[in-house]
Parts: sequence; C-alpha cells; structure tokens
Amino acid sequence: MRPVEIDGWDNRTYRLGESMTVRLPTAASYALAVEKEHRWLPVLAPQLPVEVPVPLGLGAPGDEYPHPWAVRRWIDGETARADRIDDLPAFASQVADFVTAMQRIDPSGGPEGGEHSFYRGASLSHYDHEARKALLDLEGRIDTDGARAVWQTALDTAWDGPPVWFHGDVAHGNLLVRDGKLSAVIDFGTSGVGDPSCDLVIAWTMFEGASREAFRRGVGADDAAWARARGWAVWKAMICLAWFGAEGEEAAGHHRVIEAVIAEHA
Repeated sequence: MRPVEIDGWDNRTYRLGESMTVRLPTAASYALAVEKEHRWLPVLAPQLPVEVPVPLGLGAPGDEYPHPWAVRRWIDGETARADRIDDLPAFASQVADFVTAMQRIDPSGGPEGGEHSFYRGASLSHYDHEARKALLDLEGRIDTDGARAVWQTALDTAWDGPPVWFHGDVAHGNLLVRDGKLSAVIDFGTSGVGDPSCDLVIAWTMFEGASREAFRRGVGADDAAWARARGWAVWKAMICLAWFGAEGEEAAGHHRVIEAVIAEHA
C-alpha cells in the first residue's frame, strides 16, 4: 500500500497493489457515502459515457479505524487541468454529456439529496445561514452587494421537475483525462437524486468564454437552473474564503469564481 499522488478532502486514498485502491473516509459525515456508492455505482456505470469507479469490497469499522471503508478498482488517468486538455470547449461538451447522462438514469429508489450528499440536490436554502454569515465576514474583501444579489436570485428559484440523478461534485479534481480527453469521473460520495443544478458549478470553476458556453449548451440549463448553479458556486467560494483560510492561488481561484458569477448575473 502507498498513498495516491493527489488525494482528496473527504477520503484518504491508497494504492493497493497496482490494480486497486483503498478509500477511508476522514470523518463520520463522509462515511455515509461508502455503502451508497457500493450500492449504486454498479447501477450507474453501464449508463454513463465514461469510466467510473468499480466497487470491489467493503471494509468494516474496527478498533484502529472507526468508519466503513471501500476497496475499488484503480482507474488510470490524470486529473483534469487545462494544459492536459486538447480542446477545452470540446472537453466541456464531454463533461456536459456526462451530466446529462446522469440525469437520464432512472432515479427510482435513488437516495434523495440530504445529509449523505451534504444537501447537494436539495434546496439552497439549507445553506442560507452560512452564505449570510460569509457575506458579513467578507465585507470589504469581495463585492458583497453583487454576491448577495447572486445568492438571493438563486434562492428565488426552485426545481419544479421530477428528481434526477446528480453527481454532486463535478470538479476538475474528480475528472480524469487520457490523451487530452475526458476518460473517467470519480468520487460519487455526494451523488443522489434531486435538483441537478449543483452539477453545473464547473461552468465557473474550470470553464470560461467558449468552453462555458459549450457546457451550458450541452447541459441545456434554463435560466432558473443556471441561477441556482451560480448560487452554489458563490456559496462555496465564499465559505472557503471566509472560514477555511484559503490562501495564494486557491484564494485567487475563489475570487475569480465570485467575480465571474457576479459579472454574469449583472
């Protein structure tokens, strides 16, 4: 066993030999996803256009580690990054194809957005108190009037369709590329069924200009869904700046997201 080169926040991941990984949740709140992924990944995988993790086994809590854990098949690929992608608008269309393929899967029996998904797929109002506090904390550091307008507009819309599958964390760190193209999507820990607008945040965290336009065309998002997606984007960027002490390039990235959603909203 050895640690993976690039790890996540919710889990510590290790290579097990050459063909497997072991994933251990870092807290009880993340452990809720272990059995969910084990149950649903085999259902989702055949209906998706790219490779996703293959569950191989479940580990039980023990004296030395208190949570359930998972064994998965290793997936080759590199984390998505602009310099590893041949054509960013085409890549954005590939990501949109994945998002819409998720939405076409039968949601019957799927886990509704809630605690297990950190309320992805549920109403943004769950995080209203966090957003309002972050706006106060960031006064003078960001355009709080603009951010407040983005957030309120997002709250003023609601998902009025049937629940659909969402991934919950479509971010560059969960997208793998091979030969310059999207090859796999990993980490379904925040997946579930509900409002899929949370899957659109990558429009501002990774895409801009032509690639953002290609992504929006591909997902076919209406104005209300796009407004809620801007809400998800500004909430996450604000709390990271206000509470997690983001610095350097990470902080600059959150500022860019906030500025982009405010400019688009305006």
